[in-house]
Amino acid sequence: MMNNSGASAAGSSSGSGEGQAPRRNSKRPKYSRFTQQELPACKPILTPRWVISVFTLVGIIFVPIGLVSLMASRDVVEIVDRYDSACVPPNMTDDKVAYAQNAAIDKTCTRILKVPKDMDQPIYVYYQLDNFYQNHRRYVKSRNDEQLMSAKKANDSSGCDPEATTGNGTIVPCGLIAWSLFNDTYSFIHGNKNITVNKHNISWKSDRDHKFGKDVYPKNFQNGALIGGAKLDPKKSLSEQEDLIVWMRTAALPTFRKLYGRIEVDLKANDTITVTLKNNYNTYSFNGKKKLVLSTTSWLGGKNDFLGIAYLTVGGLCFFLATAFTVVYLVKPRKLGDPSYLSWNRNPQGH
Repeated sequence: MMNNSGASAAGSSSGSGEGQAPRRNSKRPKYSRFTQQELPACKPILTPRWVISVFTLVGIIFVPIGLVSLMASRDVVEIVDRYDSACVPPNMTDDKVAYAQNAAIDKTCTRILKVPKDMDQPIYVYYQLDNFYQNHRRYVKSRNDEQLMSAKKANDSSGCDPEATTGNGTIVPCGLIAWSLFNDTYSFIHGNKNITVNKHNISWKSDRDHKFGKDVYPKNFQNGALIGGAKLDPKKSLSEQEDLIVWMRTAALPTFRKLYGRIEVDLKANDTITVTLKNNYNTYSFNGKKKLVLSTTSWLGGKNDFLGIAYLTVGGLCFFLATAFTVVYLVKPRKLGDPSYLSWNRNPQGH
């Protein structure tokens, strides 16, 4: 009797235990068509006709753009004159660095330029430097932007080493970039008339308004033992010294051009321009080159064949691929596979 009741109690206990056992939690996420990527979508299949059509369309678009860009670049007239070697006196060609560093030697040099084609105003005057690495890390970091913006930070020269201070105090503007400011000068004569070079608004307006303060004036600049480049007018604020602003926007490549000014006179083909320049800037110590550039512009900007050549190259390559795929498709056609096999969770019948 007791055994039966014990068995009954055990069975009752076991039954109630199964009924009260907690349900195992599943880590399976809640079903959603979005999470399971079952939303309606366009899934194009790259058939031969589709691929050939796309390549042909790209070629039709890119080739005309390349031709127009190349024609616009070819319409730009440029005069490029390298003068760094030509302006060294014959008796100093063996020691060009000594020539550049000797302030007692007159650096005046005269160059004659001939206009190859008609040049309509405005004609942009650039100086070009080769083998000058303005993107060097130490050079780029050698400046203090807060000092350039506000007179309250005029004594802050952090980050400007090695051109941070002199015996008279803090240098404004400090740093290697400002210290190495380009200091060659150019004047032009056309016929018997001097050509005025407009140096107004040659820098970015955003730089003048937001990066160089109207209340910041040069102080102790180029007063050290070693002079790096041009001097600044202590009576003009930094926002007015546009040659400095242009120079302080450092170049990414070792060969670069920077705007010197604008000539607002039309020049005709075969005209002769006499350039009187001061060959002050020392590029001889690092085997650099200096060039004077006169250039017009087009609706696309300055002279640059790369954009047009790039478009023509891509367009021509697309036409070639379209032709090659067309020949393969016609000569050796291939049957298109059943798209239903592309679905991992469906049988070939699509059920």
